[in-house]
Amino acid sequence: MRLQEEIKKRRTFGIISHPDAGKTTLTEKLLLFGGAIQEAGAVKSNKIKKGATSDFMEIERQRGISVATSVLAFNYRDRKINILDTPGHKDFAEDTFRTLTAVDSVIVVIDVAKGVEEQTEKLVEVCRMRNIPMIVFINKLDREGKDAFDLLDEVEQKLNLRVTPLSFPIGMGYDFKGIYNVWEKNINLFSGDSKKNIEETIAFDDVNNPGLEKIIGEKAATDLRDNLELVYEVYPDFNRDEYLKGNLQPVFFGSALNNFGVRELLDCFVDIAPNPLPKKAEERLVDPNEKEFSGFVFKIHANMDPKHRDRLAFIKIVSGTFERNTPYLHVRHNKKLKFSSPNAFFAEKKEIVDISFAGDIVGLHDTGNFKIGDTLTQGEALNFKGIPSFSPEHFRYINNADPMKAKQLDKGISQLMDEGVAQLFTLEMNNRKIIGTVGALQYEVIQYRLEHEYGAKCTYENLPVHKACWVEPADANSEEFKEFKRVKQKFLAKDKQGQLVFLADSAFSIQMTQQKYPNVKLHFVSEYK
Repeated sequence: MRLQEEIKKRRTFGIISHPDAGKTTLTEKLLLFGGAIQEAGAVKSNKIKKGATSDFMEIERQRGISVATSVLAFNYRDRKINILDTPGHKDFAEDTFRTLTAVDSVIVVIDVAKGVEEQTEKLVEVCRMRNIPMIVFINKLDREGKDAFDLLDEVEQKLNLRVTPLSFPIGMGYDFKGIYNVWEKNINLFSGDSKKNIEETIAFDDVNNPGLEKIIGEKAATDLRDNLELVYEVYPDFNRDEYLKGNLQPVFFGSALNNFGVRELLDCFVDIAPNPLPKKAEERLVDPNEKEFSGFVFKIHANMDPKHRDRLAFIKIVSGTFERNTPYLHVRHNKKLKFSSPNAFFAEKKEIVDISFAGDIVGLHDTGNFKIGDTLTQGEALNFKGIPSFSPEHFRYINNADPMKAKQLDKGISQLMDEGVAQLFTLEMNNRKIIGTVGALQYEVIQYRLEHEYGAKCTYENLPVHKACWVEPADANSEEFKEFKRVKQKFLAKDKQGQLVFLADSAFSIQMTQQKYPNVKLHFVSEYK
């Protein structure tokens, strides 16, 4: 019984957006309401040298962007809430795609002035493919931006969503007076004083009450009544089943920086968001309420604490309970492992936990046993689906800049690649190492981390590769395959798992290769089994 009660309390969700829409700021404010932090480190202000609670890598502080996904948890209204704050920058999109395999629902943050941006479109598409329930939060209402109805149209058209506003702004920018909460039928007035951590609300069941003019002024009151009439006429009523199936998306308005409209979002989220959902494994569908434990690694982070060379594997618990010091089966290695200090996360603080339940995220200290996508179970051989490696878009040779530090460089590259920061290919011909990434910014991150965490220096050389194609041989002994290997030997490499990869220099060369060697299949994703 306890298992089911605990699972009902869990809400695990991710926050996604284009960079700079205010995702990290929103995460902070949610923690503030959960009582998890006392003051929020304004991400942009240089007065507070704290940096945001969820950005804890030096390079993130310098750039003001999130590079790694961080995991944060807090309790609110008798619920245990797990947030996965994802990088918005497109160079780190792969990390975000992987994180989306570990969430049960998503909050999409949109900037009121910029509207729907390119990165948001890509991420929402991934959520739509998986039917993940989404709530939209339109941020930065204290600045001048697009008209609320225009924004709702844009969200519907560009993101292909069906929306229903559960709160509506009164004015915007200089005229911003507050928000009418459609969900709870009350008005939250904006004081513009960001020092106040939490704003007061006024219950207002009836917008036709003449008292409204006294509070917000005549023009604003008339506008609000007209707008709400439109909202009720044009948009569908909120229906939780439709939302849970991914067919209806509630929209909230607010300003995360001024902590405005965030409570409304959180209160509604806690009521409607899904409990932990079943997850598909290759063998069967796994239900969270099953007694037996199962979970999978969706992220690995090296050197969470630079003083100790530690690696943490982040595991999403899919079913049952995970207990400390209990042996569990590592499916890929087919061996039992037990963990004496599993971590739960609380902003920057980590705590050792004795027991965790389905829906929770646990960090396990790892000495190199785990790869992204690995499964841990109580004994059943399960493999969870859907954590692929995509073909990188940028390729460079990596060279050692300090011959005395060759071992440190090898170790550093090996560990960073396990994290999924980038992919490593080793040329068959001369064993030169090539690093492939989704975005160019990752090369800086790798160089910076190699130097600061491993004491190794590296340089890069450009390499004209268009795509990495994983090779699926039809028959390793066939003449065709032997000829393919002989002709293309300069372009063949092995990835970290030892799979054969063809580094094609152009789309044309992929086309020609496929015509010439029809039985040699090429894939752009490593998970082609």
